[in-house]
Amino acid sequence: MSDTNETAEGAAALMPEVIERLETLVRIPSVAFPGFDPEPVHGMGRAVVELFEAAGATGVSLVEVPDGYPCVFADLPGPDGAPTVLLYAHYDVQPAPESQRWSTPPFEPVTKEDGRIYGRGAADDKSGLVIHYATLKLLGADRPCRVKILVEGEEETISHLEAFVEANPEKFAADAYVIADIGPQAPGRPGLTTALRGDVACTVTVRTLANPVHSGEFGGAAPDALTAMIRILDTLHDENGDTVIPGVDSGHWDGAEMDEDVYRGGSAILPGVEFLGTGSLSDRIWAKPSVTVLGMDLPNTTEASNVLLNEVKAKLSMRIIPGSDGDAQLEALMAHLRSQRPWNAEVIVERVKVGHPFAVDESHPAIVAAEDALREAYGADVESIGSGASIPLVASFKKIAPDAAIVLWGAEDTALARIHASDESVDPKEIERMIVAQTLFIREFAG
Repeated sequence: MSDTNETAEGAAALMPEVIERLETLVRIPSVAFPGFDPEPVHGMGRAVVELFEAAGATGVSLVEVPDGYPCVFADLPGPDGAPTVLLYAHYDVQPAPESQRWSTPPFEPVTKEDGRIYGRGAADDKSGLVIHYATLKLLGADRPCRVKILVEGEEETISHLEAFVEANPEKFAADAYVIADIGPQAPGRPGLTTALRGDVACTVTVRTLANPVHSGEFGGAAPDALTAMIRILDTLHDENGDTVIPGVDSGHWDGAEMDEDVYRGGSAILPGVEFLGTGSLSDRIWAKPSVTVLGMDLPNTTEASNVLLNEVKAKLSMRIIPGSDGDAQLEALMAHLRSQRPWNAEVIVERVKVGHPFAVDESHPAIVAAEDALREAYGADVESIGSGASIPLVASFKKIAPDAAIVLWGAEDTALARIHASDESVDPKEIERMIVAQTLFIREFAG
């Protein structure tokens, strides 16, 4: 019997336990955002330690990360001269506010008629945790290489792990980093992510008046800050919806095409609403910049009164293309915002963060092994895809191990997973296929 068949049978036998463990983890509301109860996050960290101990890992521990939640770490020895593979995932999740209108309680896992498991974190990224768990179970104590485990506790918010990794390069050094926090276009279609857009963010504050004033007495000559803000934000896109900011880079995607049906379904675009931008769909979401207004400090419509607003603040995020410099792209955005001063309004722009983009070296032996493993596990050709999402820790891994490969995959399919949104879900069959692929990859790369 081939190694692929043996591994597939082993993964299938493990799946009832894998699903049970995933459901246990989903029940823990590990939201690491400021203002949320920290105890479930700490409880989740302890649960992850127990998870990997149950997989046979030794020396698994919670490691304090300065100013942040602890990470889970283990260093499992392998044969002399064998490479080192680091398995990464994160144990925190996005909030699940009532405004999202979940059809079932977000922290109570439910398997619906479609066979998918629904719950916050079921895909992002507790599926990654159980993929790593089952991989270690299948490899057993006689691992073909050294394996490190790194599980983050605050990936979904302002992470402190990047600085910690860069300050401890020996601890986290590896020949290949496996990031199980992403996925294919759709279940059953093997996808290896070969590029990530970066994510830069800033705030812009517009001031026009010393204080709010009556809109009837003074409106018409005195400018209100919200109208000035609207005019500034309107300069970020052209009439086609393309992001047009001087100094911000744009590109072209040469890999697999984004499936329009998958994208339209996953993005929840309403019938009749048109796509933004120009160029192929793949260009728009993987190889061109996009700027988004994430939030704005304003009175809500219930509390709004007849006044001209004196000050308005907005938070902006811009996804930047692989190959671009994050710091330079953020500065280009901030410079553009500062240059926009309708009616000579005061405009204050402040930096929030820089998450650098990333492109995979597809000739690296680990990437070749990963593609082979996916092909074997799925029995289908592998799609080279991009991602508009960002994983800032990737840049830190490349800093401490510039010759290492970054393998980006997982069970978070674009079509149906709805990560960060209501009714997040994961396909257990996708978890099973990824367990097979990851186990085969480690064996091939180690050999």
